[in-house]
Formats: sequence, structure tokens, C-alpha cells
Amino acid sequence: MARMDVISQIEAAATLLAPVIRRTPVVTSRVLAERTGHDVRLKCENLQRTGSFKPRGAYNRIANLSEAERVRGVVAASAGNHAQGVAWSATSLGIESTVFMPLGAALPKLVATKSYGATVHQVGDTIDESLAAAREFAEQTGATLVHPFDHVDIVAGQGTVALEILEQIPDVGTVLVPTGGGGLLAGVAAVMQRLAPQVRVIGVQAEAAAAWPASLAAGKPVALESMATMADGIAVGRPGEVPFEHILECAPTILTVDEDALSKALLLCMERAKLIVEPAGAAAVAALMTCTPEELALQGPVCAILSGGNIDPLLLTRVIGHGLSAAGRYMAARVTISDRPGSLSRLLAELGRTGASVLDVVHSRTGAWLAIDEVEVLLTLETRGPAHRDDMLSALSDAGYVVHVQD
Repeated sequence: MARMDVISQIEAAATLLAPVIRRTPVVTSRVLAERTGHDVRLKCENLQRTGSFKPRGAYNRIANLSEAERVRGVVAASAGNHAQGVAWSATSLGIESTVFMPLGAALPKLVATKSYGATVHQVGDTIDESLAAAREFAEQTGATLVHPFDHVDIVAGQGTVALEILEQIPDVGTVLVPTGGGGLLAGVAAVMQRLAPQVRVIGVQAEAAAAWPASLAAGKPVALESMATMADGIAVGRPGEVPFEHILECAPTILTVDEDALSKALLLCMERAKLIVEPAGAAAVAALMTCTPEELALQGPVCAILSGGNIDPLLLTRVIGHGLSAAGRYMAARVTISDRPGSLSRLLAELGRTGASVLDVVHSRTGAWLAIDEVEVLLTLETRGPAHRDDMLSALSDAGYVVHVQD
């Protein structure tokens, strides 16, 4: 479709959504401003209805159905955010919804989807298997399949985020967008290309689920052979045809971030911005924290979209631990010491002098590699950051200890 048609549809979606969708806040991040040298704002779609940007596209898609289509209901497949967006949107419009979710879907997302009014079926181990089941259901019942990203109404709804950004930050220079199937990135890129072509748009993917670089290089959507990332909200193996058309035309930059970066970004959002963000939602922040200045080529002010905040508390606990470790503030280490009275207390005293906090100590004599007069001590330690961690390791080495840091 022509650019003007896309913009017209995005503006129409904004009018449609205005009474029902929250105009999410933009907050300043001083710590990211210090790291990047630019004014940085966070667009808090984690505070949107259902906890992500997804209802923008879902509501726009469902509201545009004909009366005959509405009677037959809607069906969707999702691991969580799109599921909740469809369920809430359909219920708000008085339409029945059915959602297929993988067997391993996070319990909070499953419960929330049901609470928004959807009938939920858990099918398959992957979202692709759930999507196949949803397509079969649509064929059998006549329900309309609401795809998470591959429809122009979805792209138009997601593009309303960009209209808000232009109103909230009129002089914005760079927008960073968490990217999976491409619906949000396509909508943002289309708005910026038409209304603010000077704005640099950057899509950010999880390194372990990055389908866009190869697809753009090939000039068509290319499926990944495998993917594994904690950022399930952007873990999409193949870009959508509709988003791909617009992204290929708008040519935004695509960057990738690894799992450590996602963990550290999530932790920063919690500690410094006081915002709960899921790993996918923190991807833009992760790029600002870890990508090189040359890769980012930022033009200020900078806006990072926090695309969602629906995280399983169990995963949150693990990610916090991973983030603390990646940030040099949490460490597990093995130390071999003499099996003589006082050896352990001397080791702990040395740690005390470094200022490290000992969280856990496991004392073992059973390792096959240990001499008869040796024991192994497994320590879990809390430090004040990378510099303090390095100082502690140097102090232990100077004291004659050989320390093996655990991954």
C-alpha cells in the first residue's frame, strides 16, 4: 500500500483508539542520558492496558470487522501479550474470542488471558504449532484470525505509538523499537518516514532470535532454523509479509542484543526507572547500554520504547540474578582450601576485608580432584559492581587463593 494510505490508516486508528487506549507516559532516564550523552526518554507501553502495546493493533483490527465477521468471533495464537490484547479488545467490543497458547506459556499470561474473557486452548510446544491450531479453528468455525503482526490494521494500530511520541517529544531525533514480527517497527517507521523523516529509527532484536538481518539481506522474509531467548515477546522466527514491505521501504537500522544485555537492561529499568519491564520490552534499553556509539549513531533526543511489562515472577527472579551477575554484582566462585581447622574462617575473614557480602557457603570434601587434605568451598557473593569484584578477586589471589568463577 502507498505510504499515504498507511499514514491515513494510522491516523484513523488513533482516532478509533483514543477513547479506549491509554496515552502512555514518557519518562526521562538520567542514567541512560549519562551513558549516551543524549537526552533519553522511555515510552512506557509496559503501562498500557494489558501490560503491552499489543491492544493498539488488536483493537484496531477487531473494531474494523464487519457485523457478519463479529458474529463469528475471533481467534488468535500467542504466548502472552497478543493473547491478552485480543482477549481484552474482543470483550470490550462484545465479541467472542478464542486464543491458542503453547503448553509452556507463562502461567500469569495464561490466567490474565482467561480473565480478559477469552476461551483458551493450550496446544503445541511452540507458537507456530499454536498458530497452526488457530488457523484450523478459523477454517472450521469461520472465526477471523487476528494475526499478531501480519495485517495492515495491526500495523496501523501499533503505529499510533509513534504519533504519541511525536506529540510528547516533538524534537525527537532517534526512536528505538523492540522488534519481533515487525508490526510495531513497521508502524513506527512508516510514521517517521512520512511525518518526521529526520528521525532515526532503530529496530532492536534479541541476538538469539534475530530473523530481520538475514531477511532484509535476502529481500524477503526468511525463517530462522532455531531460536532461544528469554525475550519471548520478540521471539519470532519469520518476519511478517505486511510489516516486511513497509520496513524494506523505510529501511530502519536493525541492531541485536544478547541475553546478558537484556538482563542488565531489565535490572536498570527496575532499579533506576522504577518500572517492571519484560525482557522483550527492555530490548531498546539494552541497545542503548551495550551497542557502540557507531552502531547507534544517535541523534538526540532519544526515545526508547518499553514495549511490555508482562513478566512471570519466576522468570523475573532468575533474570534479576542473571542481571546482577552480568553487572558484576553477584558472583558464584569455587575456592580450594586446606582441610585444617581455621582455614574456612580465614577465607571468610579475607572476604570480609574486601567488603564482599557472603550470601551462601557450601563446604565439600567429595570432589575427585581434591587431595586428601583439601576441601572445596562454593561461595555465593554480592559485590558492589565490576570494579569491586575485580578488587576482591585480586585480594584473594594476593592472599594465595586460587578462585574459579562460575558462569
